[in-house]
Amino acid sequence: MKTGKKRIIFLDYLRVVACFMVVMVHACEFYYCTDTGAIVSGEDARLWVSLIDGAFRQSVPLFVMASSFLLVPLTTDASTFFRRRFSRVFIPFLVWSLLYAVVPVITGSIEGSLTDRITTILYTANSDSGHLWFIYMLIGIYLVIPVISPWLQQVSRRGEEIFLAIWFLSTFTGYLRPLTTYVWGEVFWNSFHALYYFSGYIGYVVLAHYIRRYIRWSLRKTVIIALPLILAGYVVTAGLFYIHSSESTDYAYVEQSWYFCTFNVAMMTAGTFLLMRHINYSAAWLYKPIRKISMLSYGIYLMHIFLLGFMQQWIAPHLTVLPAILAVGSATFLGCIAVSLLISRLPGSRWIIG
Repeated sequence: MKTGKKRIIFLDYLRVVACFMVVMVHACEFYYCTDTGAIVSGEDARLWVSLIDGAFRQSVPLFVMASSFLLVPLTTDASTFFRRRFSRVFIPFLVWSLLYAVVPVITGSIEGSLTDRITTILYTANSDSGHLWFIYMLIGIYLVIPVISPWLQQVSRRGEEIFLAIWFLSTFTGYLRPLTTYVWGEVFWNSFHALYYFSGYIGYVVLAHYIRRYIRWSLRKTVIIALPLILAGYVVTAGLFYIHSSESTDYAYVEQSWYFCTFNVAMMTAGTFLLMRHINYSAAWLYKPIRKISMLSYGIYLMHIFLLGFMQQWIAPHLTVLPAILAVGSATFLGCIAVSLLISRLPGSRWIIG
């Protein structure tokens, strides 16, 4: 979070906002996620889940961009980079993966083989701790950063723009799949289509670097460009979910516009990042707690599913859909901040919450 001795203030605000967005997204899932499909609990839920969850889909890409803004290109050798990332990311991830695997079995909330749940961690997250998919993806991003860093150091602005243009084209891939079985050279023996190596979260890494290196817009120009990006992306993101959830219960179809590497979410992410980059408010009354929460954001992300279910059971039965989502999400976020603060006071807390 630092360049030399100067702290980059907007990244602290960005991490806090993105972390809150993630919690709110998961608070919405109680109203449409079931074991048999994406079955919305009612028309009221369909509306508010579409509007709220759709507004926060840029949460994960914002996390990727926040991490990438300072990490690429690397300023250290690869071994130093991996060593620092390992202690910061992997060990807390392993601790919480084990907790999510073990605690539900011990408490009896989930039936299953403890051995199977622990060994599952070797290749993916358990179904009830699905939010940890993000860490597997993030580790993959870290592995490729030393590979792309030399390219980013020498590529021209136009070269970077060409990469981003091809990546943006790849964000339409998911919308083509319902129209055709295979896209851009895919066949049943080859799942790696023509734009595969330009697709996915690596685009957000390059986008963060491009914005840092080349974008120096005034606030007025940023607002003129960023707001239409956000609004247009939001209309597609929320609107398609609302329509699709009334037509099907298939998760892939219902959540088609919610995938993090779709063009509409990419537009929302770019617009939000550009706007938040102008935040430079450092008055202690606000920035001091924001900075602290930002430093705890990884721990908040890791633990929030534990608290979320409890808050849903405790709060939601007394409220209608909209206030329930807002109350459950907010209470979970605040609760995770409190727990993370307590853990941060323990010796060796960095191995638990990063």
